[in-house]
Amino acid sequence: MRTTRSFSSATLLAGVFGLLVLYASLYPFSGWRWPPGQDFLSLLKLPTSQFHSPFDIYSNLLGYLPLGLLLTIAARRSGVAPLPALVLALLLGMLLSGTCEVLQHFVPGRVPSLEDWLMNSLGQLLGALLALAVHAAGLVDRWQAFRQRWFGGGAAFALALLVLWPLALLFPTPVPLGLGQVAERLRETLAEALADVHWAEPLYILLAQGASAPAPLRPLMEVLIIALGLLAPVIVAFSVAAPGWRRLALALGALVFGVGAMTLSTWLNFGPRHALAWITPTTVQGLALGLLLALMMLPLARRWVTALGLVALTGLALGVSQTPDDPYFAISLQAWEQGRFVRFHGLAQWVGWLWPYLAMAWLLSRLGRRRPKME
Repeated sequence: MRTTRSFSSATLLAGVFGLLVLYASLYPFSGWRWPPGQDFLSLLKLPTSQFHSPFDIYSNLLGYLPLGLLLTIAARRSGVAPLPALVLALLLGMLLSGTCEVLQHFVPGRVPSLEDWLMNSLGQLLGALLALAVHAAGLVDRWQAFRQRWFGGGAAFALALLVLWPLALLFPTPVPLGLGQVAERLRETLAEALADVHWAEPLYILLAQGASAPAPLRPLMEVLIIALGLLAPVIVAFSVAAPGWRRLALALGALVFGVGAMTLSTWLNFGPRHALAWITPTTVQGLALGLLLALMMLPLARRWVTALGLVALTGLALGVSQTPDDPYFAISLQAWEQGRFVRFHGLAQWVGWLWPYLAMAWLLSRLGRRRPKME
């Protein structure tokens, strides 16, 4: 039986996951130097490690398992036979892991080791085998049939965005569901880069003046940001789902996953006793408003949803950019960047920063297409 060729959201997720693994493996991106007394060929020989904690072993193993799973499913969905798909996924994972381990020679505080590479490769192999088992059991075909019923064709990027949204919420946000706070980091990066550039002094002064803290948010503004934060994934889902009862299920699903991800994020930062501390009267009002707006969009055609979605996501990005950092946000952010979650830092941080802008780009691409007859 010939395997049909189909573009899968697993392809996008595998690419994103691979880039984020590369980022997390090479963080921080500062202070890089050539290892003293080493030539290029000696760097290719990975040293054996004298100490490995159980956390290191499990994190290296489990960190590459999803990549092997996604790469193998993507290859199978593209028409590659099972054995070549497994070999391709394993080789790509081993190459990525080996590249990261070699480059860690240059990163202060990172210690490359042969054991890490072997555990990464084993995780990649287990993920590939799991993907083949899932595919052989017919679960991928069932998922494809489910996807066609709910979303139709051309929804791969939208589904990838929806999968990444709860992950993005795990990184600390200054306002619940307030993704996309990247403007301040960009300003700091540009100001640092232009500090000693004479011809750019006016621009540097302008960027330095922008360091003043924004005014505290009014409760109404915070409610609106939370509502738009919940509405963002709903809009992405509605843009590929036909009007009907399935949209209601998608809106309620976004509410459930959003509440769950924010609760988990608070639990990770402040402990189980404070897992629900993020739920305040303002938060409840914002979630209720977001759900109400989603219900109002249930009967709208996809093209109208897409156009309104661009307005909503733009409002979310502008609102989050004006949000000040509260002390609790600063504490949790410091814990992510310097301590407990440094291994997970790059994965969630970049997704949280870029998610609204990737969603806007997706909606713009949808709006620019020729309108299908079914819509």
